[in-house]
Amino acid sequence: MENSIALMAIVVENPDSVARLNQLLHDYSAYILGRMGIPCQERGLNLISVALSAPGDVISALSGKLGQLPDVTAKVIYART
Repeated sequence: MENSIALMAIVVENPDSVARLNQLLHDYSAYILGRMGIPCQERGLNLISVALSAPGDVISALSGKLGQLPDVTAKVIYART
């Protein structure tokens, strides 16, 4: 199966979810091209962007698992190539 290139945007509004989020990203680290986190302390949240190269079902699975965490939102955009 051919890999898709995607960018995942993650908004974390609950600091208690960070440990599980980091574990999930570690579990999928073979597919992660890069990651950037930005703390927004004045709003009490964190923004994370993750660049991925993976089959579509793997990207969807990760996004779904992240979205099940309390106060975590994950959205994916795919490259056209």
